Amino acid sequence: MESWKDLLSPEFYINNGGLWVVLFIVFAETGLFVGFFLPGDSLLFVSGMYATKIIAESFGSTGSDLMDTTILASLISLAAIIGNMIGYWFGYKSGPMLYERKDTWIFKKKYLFKAHDFFEDHGKLAVIMARFLPVVRTFAPIVAGIVKMEKGKFILYNVIGGVLWSFSLIFAGHYLKTFFEDQFGIDLTKHLEWIIIIIVIITTAPVLIKLLSGGDKKKEIEGSN
Repeated sequence: MESWKDLLSPEFYINNGGLWVVLFIVFAETGLFVGFFLPGDSLLFVSGMYATKIIAESFGSTGSDLMDTTILASLISLAAIIGNMIGYWFGYKSGPMLYERKDTWIFKKKYLFKAHDFFEDHGKLAVIMARFLPVVRTFAPIVAGIVKMEKGKFILYNVIGGVLWSFSLIFAGHYLKTFFEDQFGIDLTKHLEWIIIIIVIITTAPVLIKLLSGGDKKKEIEGSN
């Protein structure tokens, strides 16, 4: 590792750990509650660009781009689903304790409150929507457990969200790379920095808008008082 900045680079994990590191990071984001600072959406998108390579190095290529990409997306879906189930179980069993826990460099209570507000605003669909929002997806399953969301419904929305998140980003990365190479002769792997920046902007914009609008509402309430 040349610098700590490599920890934010999806390509670093793909080149130095392959499939198993990617699966661990996806699981850690929700299963261990410490992966919110690691690349999430961008990791999946870039993994899709390297799907055939990742599967070939892990199990041997099937000879089909579609099959290799599907296998990768399926495995990542499974890791995401299991991670969320661990988060839900933890919140269900010991969630209230988290609100009394002191902040550390890993755990910040403000993230828990943000996830709780997001969950309150969007209800059960928050389990699905949170998948596409950095930080929120780490704490949403914990909040679902804390509010004692019905287990059967959580599992359903968890599976739907995990599959949508994984397959959409993996397939987008793989086939956009193919499209740009075939149509324009552009190798997207040579422009990963820009791609990651764009993904970060797209995925964090809803969170920033929510925070800013929330701040404006708070000022309005304070002003009226």
